[in-house]
Amino acid sequence: MIQFYAPDIETNQVLPESDSGHCVRVLRMKQGDPVEIIDGRGNRFTCRLVDPHPKRARVEIVERRRVELPWNCDITVAVAPTKNIDRMEWLLEKLTEIGINRFIPMLCRHSERRDIKRERLEKIAVAAMKQSLKAVLPEVLPMTPIAEVLKRFAPEAESRFIAYCDTEVERRVLAREYNPGSNVLILIGPEGDFSREEVDSAIAAGCVPVTLGDNRLRTETAALVAVDTCHIVNQLSIEANK
Repeated sequence: MIQFYAPDIETNQVLPESDSGHCVRVLRMKQGDPVEIIDGRGNRFTCRLVDPHPKRARVEIVERRRVELPWNCDITVAVAPTKNIDRMEWLLEKLTEIGINRFIPMLCRHSERRDIKRERLEKIAVAAMKQSLKAVLPEVLPMTPIAEVLKRFAPEAESRFIAYCDTEVERRVLAREYNPGSNVLILIGPEGDFSREEVDSAIAAGCVPVTLGDNRLRTETAALVAVDTCHIVNQLSIEANK
C-alpha cells in the first residue's frame, strides 16, 4: 500500500505538490483511482482521485479511519547530533520506522554539531512514516540544550534514562530497568559523551544511568538499540500477560 501525506486533508482535499507529482507523474494514477492519505495525527483516509493534476491533485474523501500507534507508551529520545549529519538523518528514519513519539536533537557540552536543519529532518520523518505505513508523525524538535530537555520532558516521563559510557558512574542494564508500558525519556550523548556535570544533573532530574551492553556503540547505534530495547520489553510484557 502506498500512502500520501496531507496534514490538512480534512479541510483542503488537495495533495501537496510533492505528493501530487508522485501520485500523477510517477504512479500515473488516473481520475477515479483510490488513494490512501494520512494526516500525521493518526487518521487514514481512503479517497478517490478527482483531478489528477501533477502539482495539485484533488481528491474526494470516501472514508476516514483511526489508526492507533502499535505501541502503548510515549517514547521520547533526545540525541546529541553527530558531526556527520547523514548519520542523524539515517537515525531519525530508522527510529520513525521502529516507533517513537518525539525526537529531540540535544545540545551538550561536548557536542560536535551545534545546529541542525529541522525542516530537513521533518521531511525524513514524513517519508519514513509513509513507508512504514504509520499514520502518526513523530514530533521533531529544534536543537535543545540538555538542561531544557530535562526541565521540559523529565517530569512527564515515568521512566528516565541516560546512556553513559564512563564506568565511574554506576550503571544499570536498560532492559532490566525499563518498566513496560511506561512513558520513557532516553538521553543519548555526543561522540565525546556527556560531561560529568550533565550526568549529575540528569540523575538529579530522576534519570537512571544505564548501559546498553558490553559493546562500545556509536551515538546513532546507541539510540537505535535503546529505543528497540524498550519496544522489545513492551512486547515481551504484552505476550506474558496474554
